[in-house]
Amino acid sequence: MAHRLLAQIVITGGRVFGRAFTEAYKQAQASSAYARAAAKNDPGAVRTAGASGLTLDEACKILNVKPPQGGQTNMESVMERFKKLYDINDPQKGGSFYLQSKILRARERIEAEVRDAARKAQMEKELSEGWKPKMYKE
Repeated sequence: MAHRLLAQIVITGGRVFGRAFTEAYKQAQASSAYARAAAKNDPGAVRTAGASGLTLDEACKILNVKPPQGGQTNMESVMERFKKLYDINDPQKGGSFYLQSKILRARERIEAEVRDAARKAQMEKELSEGWKPKMYKE
């Protein structure tokens, strides 16, 4: 009797593990397909989204600000929204640490987008004007 019970436990456990594994595999495939589709639209977005865990659209929705247009955004309004939401969600005042960390990551994601756009604009400017090293006189 004991061997029959043990066999049923092993078989049931195998089925549960198999189903969980296939579901995880399907989710990983869907995530991979989403990342490939996003890479076609904006190759830099996947790199920065992977680093912060947020897309630019998600970050803008969290802070309730407009997405950067051409790499330009009003960073004062972003910082104002960030400070307000960050302070509201302070765990010592009864807020949520999870929400506070999401707000921080959203601000970092928007800053990274603006910084990358500024770096790209600087490189394009140097390419169009030619590189002019700064000379220092001693």
